[in-house]
Amino acid sequence: MKTRYLIRIIIGCVLLLPVFMYIAWLFTPKKKLLVTIVDKTVLNNSGQEHASLIWVLNYNKYVKSNSALYDIKKDYFGFFPQANEKFQIKGLENFSKEEIDQLSNNTDLAYFTDTYGIYRNEWYAHNNVGERSGILYGGLSQQDVDLLEDLKNGHKLILTEFNCIGSPTGAAERARFEKLFGLHWTGWVGRYFDSFDTSVNRELPKWLVRNYEAEHNGQWPFKRSGIAFVSNTDRVVVLEDKMHLTQPVPNLITTNKAVDYYDLPQQMHYPFWFDITDADIAVNEVTARFEIEVNDSGRQELAKNGIPVSFPAVQMHKGRDYQFYYFSADFCDNPIGLSTSYFKGIGAFKFFFYSRVDPADRAGFFWRYYKPLLSKILADYYQEKMK
Repeated sequence: MKTRYLIRIIIGCVLLLPVFMYIAWLFTPKKKLLVTIVDKTVLNNSGQEHASLIWVLNYNKYVKSNSALYDIKKDYFGFFPQANEKFQIKGLENFSKEEIDQLSNNTDLAYFTDTYGIYRNEWYAHNNVGERSGILYGGLSQQDVDLLEDLKNGHKLILTEFNCIGSPTGAAERARFEKLFGLHWTGWVGRYFDSFDTSVNRELPKWLVRNYEAEHNGQWPFKRSGIAFVSNTDRVVVLEDKMHLTQPVPNLITTNKAVDYYDLPQQMHYPFWFDITDADIAVNEVTARFEIEVNDSGRQELAKNGIPVSFPAVQMHKGRDYQFYYFSADFCDNPIGLSTSYFKGIGAFKFFFYSRVDPADRAGFFWRYYKPLLSKILADYYQEKMK
């Protein structure tokens, strides 16, 4: 009898746990933090390219000036999708210098999640999304860089990531960004694909395959998983598992110092787009690196094309003059819904929300890496701001 009663109590507690977690979140104190978000790659109202940021803001109860939570559909500058293939552009491009200065004075920090933009084949449903097309909107603008420079001069927090300075950002804006923040884009980007079989993997861009074939007598000999590298001149280099790679997914290796401070895994796989940058170590500290695990054949292929096997994944400048982070990958682009952000302590159950066996599952990257990293960055900055 006592055992049955105990079981009922346990079941009741389990069923009521989400209610307690939600109530605990409701009573978490709000913290005012004015965040300027720039996202020029919003194909639909899910806002996936900045959803991870909104999740972290909401979970930690960072709010806008009117004490309201951040709205994924409204609270950013960039491309705003509408019904029937209509859209609005609400970026910084039409801001005067005075308006940029005012924005930099009013905001506490800026996060540029993606400036890759929207292309015609992606936006208009009747076109082929696997082919390249003319751009509708995108690229880092002069006004964007003006804001970043103002924030740097104002000793504020700046968060940026791939793709902010790659194509279609112009050379002048890229050079200015690189000079401001002590890094350099090599011209190469890459991505892991779980299959290079064109009859199976519908996510393989047709232009990528076609560009490779153009340089290799019409041949595309790859079937297994691996990494494709693309240069700003459209050159394509493919490393295939077993043929070139001993591990097909890029490794994200974090320094011991950052592991301890940000509560991060020492090593994990990263399965999405990244860019290859150089860091000025006199300016920035590299706290994590990408490493490509190659065999002799893969090492020769990379060396032949001037691609390193190891390069920065996270670089930062954290000083009294300004705070700057550059994430050399689509850190903020993860398939995350906002519903879990309203439950205090949800991180204790993170293993239910991602696959531990599928290397292409980006949800695992959010829960294990992005969430703790960004949460700590924001917490530190908010604490300093309140002094």
